[in-house]
Amino acid sequence: MKIAVLGATGSIGTQTLDAVRSCLPNAEVVALSGYSNMETLARLVSEFRPWVVWVPNVEAAKHLRQLSRFAAAVGGCEILVGRSDLNACASQTGADVVVNALVGRAGLAPTLAAIQAGKNIALANKETLVTAGELVMSYARKHNVSITPIDSEHSAIWQCITSAPISSVEKIILTASGGPFRTWSRKRIAAATSEEALRHPNWDMGAKITVDSATLMNKGLELIEAMHLFAQPLSKIEILVHPQSVIHSMVQFHDGGVMAQLGLPDMRLPILYALCGPKRVKTDFPRMDFLKHRELTFEEPNIENFPCLALAKCAAETGGTLPAVMNYINEWAVQQFLQNRIGFYEISEIIDKAFSIYNVEKVTSLASITEAEAWAAKFVKRILL
Repeated sequence: MKIAVLGATGSIGTQTLDAVRSCLPNAEVVALSGYSNMETLARLVSEFRPWVVWVPNVEAAKHLRQLSRFAAAVGGCEILVGRSDLNACASQTGADVVVNALVGRAGLAPTLAAIQAGKNIALANKETLVTAGELVMSYARKHNVSITPIDSEHSAIWQCITSAPISSVEKIILTASGGPFRTWSRKRIAAATSEEALRHPNWDMGAKITVDSATLMNKGLELIEAMHLFAQPLSKIEILVHPQSVIHSMVQFHDGGVMAQLGLPDMRLPILYALCGPKRVKTDFPRMDFLKHRELTFEEPNIENFPCLALAKCAAETGGTLPAVMNYINEWAVQQFLQNRIGFYEISEIIDKAFSIYNVEKVTSLASITEAEAWAAKFVKRILL
């Protein structure tokens, strides 16, 4: 198996490479991309010796070349630079499967490029399907490639439905940890800082996705992603808060039976399943001890305290270009929150304001998404005035 890892220096990227290192001795890493952490990227290049490495700009390429680890390992490794070359990193590097662990909207174009080149996709970048799910899935069908989910929730669903046809699914149940503010009052949440939002109770993730988990926007994005991955309507997807994060998701079938996938919060497990499933790969990862997990609880999400989830459901029901607009503005607002420029609830308030004035269009091509995001960019620019 030849693997390209986009976003190799981030949380999912490094865990992907850890899974390859420990469990897939015959796999070959042929391409890596990194955005800001050139020291880590140089170390990974030294270890995995890819054919190609991608960086965002000339300055990053210069920095990478100056690092001794990279210089010692470079050999025939080619450095690609800039946004257009990211598509080439995904599509023209000899990979059998492209792991898309990029953050945010940047993941869409290289996914489409890889699909058009006949590459299978192991997808951690949920924004790809949130913004352009119908387009991406139609490309995948046209080019006969598979899109396997890395998200623990969608991996759990995939594992559950391998035992029965999708037509027998009555309901998909997405589980959510509830984030760090699950038990807080609305007044206390309103005063939450970015540092508090980044203290996820169960998972170690990047800053953007951790804030999305705190607002429950992450679960809304996953809902839209599930609709596209498993061809299910909004009405057949339920969200339950499960604070222990042991049951990663469930599927209820039309005979009344329910299948759940359980495991410790370890992203290497869904990563391996995305790369090798339905085959099971032997690992030495920590095992679950049920005597240490005696209580598994569930509750409804608190929409009043976490309005981003309601906004995501609205975008899912409306469809068209609205999810792309929501995603763009959410990305922008999360960054503003992380920089302490806006408060926690201003994230949802800004998205809600955009919804009230935006005229939704149908998605007919990538240009439809580009135009929607251009509208969102103008909208947020006015917020700063």
